[in-house]
Amino acid sequence: MTDERVSANGGMETSFGFREVGAGEKQPLVNDVFHKVAKRYDIMNDVMSAGLHRVWKDAMIAALNPPRREGYRVLDVAGGTGDIAFRIVEASARHAHATVLDINGSMLAVGAERARKKGLSANLDFVEANAEDLPFAANSFDAYTIAFGIRNVPRIDVALKEAHRVLKRGGRLLVLEFSEVEMPLLDRFYDAWSFNAIPKFGKLITGDDAPYQYLVESIRKFPNQRDFAAMIKNAGFSRVSFTNYTGGIAALHSGWKI
Repeated sequence: MTDERVSANGGMETSFGFREVGAGEKQPLVNDVFHKVAKRYDIMNDVMSAGLHRVWKDAMIAALNPPRREGYRVLDVAGGTGDIAFRIVEASARHAHATVLDINGSMLAVGAERARKKGLSANLDFVEANAEDLPFAANSFDAYTIAFGIRNVPRIDVALKEAHRVLKRGGRLLVLEFSEVEMPLLDRFYDAWSFNAIPKFGKLITGDDAPYQYLVESIRKFPNQRDFAAMIKNAGFSRVSFTNYTGGIAALHSGWKI
C-alpha cells in the first residue's frame, strides 16, 4: 500500500496507516492503539506536534468562542482525556456543559479523573460510544468539536453526517486535524521528523513504537484540506472553511448547520 492520501470519495475505512485491512477490522486496531497510549496521551501529542498542539487547541477554542451563559452545550468527540472540553468549559467561565464522547474506555477514565481533580465534573459528561452512531437526539448540541480524532474514525462520512444530525440549527462544527504541509522545505523537515524521530520517541516513552508508526502513517493517508472540506460540505454543512496552522501541519475546519 502506498502513502498517497485518500480523496473526498473516501478510503480511510480500510486504511490502518499504510496497511490495507478488511472492512470492520480498522476500529479494533485503532482501539488497541489508544488503550496503549491513554495514560501518556498528552505526551504523545507533544511528540507528534513538537508541543504545538497546545497552541493549536487554544486557537480552536478562540475560534469557537463559547458564550458565558448557561445552557450552551458542546459535544466533544474522540476527546476522552478531556483536553478540549476542559478548555471550552473554562473559556465559558464554567457556564458551558460539555459531553465528552470516546469509543475508548481507557481514554475516558483518564479524562474523568482529570475532571475530578480540576473540579469540573459538574460541567462534564463522559460517554463511551461510536462517532458513527451517536446516542443523542437530533438538534441536541450548540457545537461539535473533534481534535486529532476524525482520521481514526473508519467511516468519516458517516461521522460527519451524525455531527450534522445532532447539532442544533445554527450549530457549529469544528475539526482540528493534522493535514498536508503547504510550505516548501517545511514539508521535507516534517516528513523526516515524523517517520524517523516520532516512532523512536514513542518507543522511549511507552516502550512500543507501533502506535506512533500508525499515527504518523494515518496523518499521511488523511484527505488534504480541500478534500476534507468537500467531505464536510457533502455532509450538509454550510459556510465551510479551513485555516492552516504552522504551514499546514494542522488545519482547523469549520462548518455550520443552517
